[in-house]
Amino acid sequence: MLPLALCSGLSAQTLLVANQHESTLSVIDVAAGKQIAAIDVGGVTGHEVAVSPDGKTAYVPIYGNAGVGRAGTDGNQISVIDLASRKIVGKVEFPHGVRPHCAVWDKNTGMLLVTTEIDKTVTIIDPKTLKIVGTVPTTQEQSHMLVLSADGKRGYTANVGPGTVSVLDIPARKTLSVIPISGNTQRIAMSRDGSVVFTADQTKPQLAVIDTATSKVKTWVALPSQGYGTATTPDGRWLLVTQRTTKQVAVVDLKLMKVTKTLDVGDGPAEVIVSPDGKKAYVACNFSDDISVIDLTTWKVAGAIKAGKFADGLAWVK
Repeated sequence: MLPLALCSGLSAQTLLVANQHESTLSVIDVAAGKQIAAIDVGGVTGHEVAVSPDGKTAYVPIYGNAGVGRAGTDGNQISVIDLASRKIVGKVEFPHGVRPHCAVWDKNTGMLLVTTEIDKTVTIIDPKTLKIVGTVPTTQEQSHMLVLSADGKRGYTANVGPGTVSVLDIPARKTLSVIPISGNTQRIAMSRDGSVVFTADQTKPQLAVIDTATSKVKTWVALPSQGYGTATTPDGRWLLVTQRTTKQVAVVDLKLMKVTKTLDVGDGPAEVIVSPDGKKAYVACNFSDDISVIDLTTWKVAGAIKAGKFADGLAWVK
């Protein structure tokens, strides 16, 4: 039987890229090293993207035309895209502007969770009906990014302007605690074993390491410059941290909890994602409108793939 990605006309190595400044979704064949399509996402503007477990459907939250915490429009929908036809086939509609941003699948329940900043919540959506079935309060402004524990019981949001992380009980739909980080924080990731969560301080070049057992900052990792997006390698040994101002990715040894190398990438590196086989990492570079490719076996930048304007959110088609 062919993999689902191939049945839909996509390569088994397909990366989706949300392009903020042209409201498109790039379809990247990473084996060929090129964009093979640009799909209109039907709104201004999509920052992030999630893909259904069967690889057939993409979900793009339509955030609005402003940066986080800034004045502008408040998006009120999620575009649902059929990847085989490359067309919008449905929408999740919110009753008012909520600035939906980061969408995450809960593999345990089959629900789609999305941060809804204006309401200070994470919204739970049934992807079969495209209906809202519940919300989880974060109690904080600008709950921008979300990560889930493997069992789906705990969620963690990076709340940008307040500079905090909300710890959520997803089944009970309540906030357990709010962890102060700094005056401003960005992005969030979890270690492969679920023991710690990482978020980048936006006031100092350092990374907060949160102990998930205690919901407290366990330690700080010093960075060469201010960090942003983070991703761990499948073996759990390394953490990749994008550094926008220096056009670099810092590599943190998670055994030593310190940076051991830096790599030069494109301009404005933001989101980073690791291939399922752990051999390569892909870095969305906002200002150079491309994706830097890092070979994780040699720790060298292997090239760049052109995407759309202000390439940002990344997701694999599996």
